[in-house]
Amino acid sequence: MDSPAKSDDVSEIPIRVLVVDDDEAHAQAVAESLRVIGSDCTVANSGESGANRIESDQYDVVVTDMMMEGTDGLAILSKAKEELPDAEVIVVTGHGSISSAVTAMQHGAYSYLAKPLDIQELRAAVDKASTRVRLIRKNAELSRRLDERFGFEGVIGTSTQMNRIIDILRNVSPTDSTVLITGENGTGKELVARALHQNSPRKNKPFVPLNVAALPESILESELFGHEAGAFTGAMGRRVGKFEYANGGTLFLDEVGEMPLDIQVKLLRVLEERKITRLGGNDEVPINVRLVAATNADLKQLVAEKRFRDDLYYRINVVSIHLPPLRERRGDIPLLLDHFQKEITQRSGKEVRGFTRTARQALMSYEWPGNIRQLRNSVERMIVLDIDGMLDKDDLPEEIAPLARDEDETGEILPTADSGADQLIGRPMNEVEKYYIQRALEVTSGKREEAAKMLGIGERTLYRKIKEFGLK
Repeated sequence: MDSPAKSDDVSEIPIRVLVVDDDEAHAQAVAESLRVIGSDCTVANSGESGANRIESDQYDVVVTDMMMEGTDGLAILSKAKEELPDAEVIVVTGHGSISSAVTAMQHGAYSYLAKPLDIQELRAAVDKASTRVRLIRKNAELSRRLDERFGFEGVIGTSTQMNRIIDILRNVSPTDSTVLITGENGTGKELVARALHQNSPRKNKPFVPLNVAALPESILESELFGHEAGAFTGAMGRRVGKFEYANGGTLFLDEVGEMPLDIQVKLLRVLEERKITRLGGNDEVPINVRLVAATNADLKQLVAEKRFRDDLYYRINVVSIHLPPLRERRGDIPLLLDHFQKEITQRSGKEVRGFTRTARQALMSYEWPGNIRQLRNSVERMIVLDIDGMLDKDDLPEEIAPLARDEDETGEILPTADSGADQLIGRPMNEVEKYYIQRALEVTSGKREEAAKMLGIGERTLYRKIKEFGLK
């Protein structure tokens, strides 16, 4: 039987029921009674046939007879729990066998019914099981939508740039392809690398980060490939390098553009041959590691300047992900603010209700030269120093505070004296509205989605207002 058509509303998708009973007439009667209430029913006339269907298809509820030749009801229950973990199983028992019903419940059956079946009781049991399945479906759908809205396993954003990056992550994560992540400092390159790892088949193996720029050349080679005892002065014993330690998992090399040329040669060889040789050793050690590299430098320029090997550049740049600076995706700032507020307050135990509109507008207007790292640090500072449970302009860092506008007692934002907007006092409301929409569009470089979030209105409403006021 074909799977039901997809629907945007999970509650509209019919519940799929598998009826397993070696009494063909009884199985058909059960199926017909459930089809009347809208269930999509399939019949299997033996335990073996039912087990095969469970292996090959998807069902939400399984109604199985307990006593069948060969593969019995307990075997069907076990198979369903293994293959269909979200499905519910209703066991039908005959001859008043309470002991077998108890055994079925102990093995995870949703409920049991005694023969001869009461049709209303059967429908009620399937309806209750269906309600639970629909709840599971709804939660799964909500989780999927939250992932789409807030990011891919922690990569937060709904801007066009971030949606494109999340699509790349979804496609690349299941593979072993080498990935190069570029972007300014603080844009979240390690976070993206971790997302690649956590959503890959390697997620249960180590994720090993190493900042190339933080280590002198004399130590870097040993950190990467390990060393044998006596390999150099002070090498008292064997040391396992990052490649060996990350075996089966992911090695993240940050600031790879800072790697010395002689180590670049050795790294290229390791990537090509999938073997390492410890410093001071002779034996080759096989490794199975996915490499993710990151840099804030222009590697193409470094290649042109002969400071980075072109063959290594092409080897690590199989898939490229560029993270835009925060100033180019201001529409993601509200999501990041809420995420960091929740994370920091949970960790610190300090109660903070949220940001005022004045504080949010100031934070949205700032250029963020330190990108997401600076934003997070600023939110943490605001929370730590806050004394009234509300993050307002008095909590803003000193470099951001001048961007804050005053509010009156009603919570409406008032223009500051140096903004040029004081001329609006006493003017008609449509002129005031036009002024602030125009300012929001200027601050967001004409990005309607970001401007709408800043103004606290829907994007369609903003579009209508732009047409109404003749704005560009």
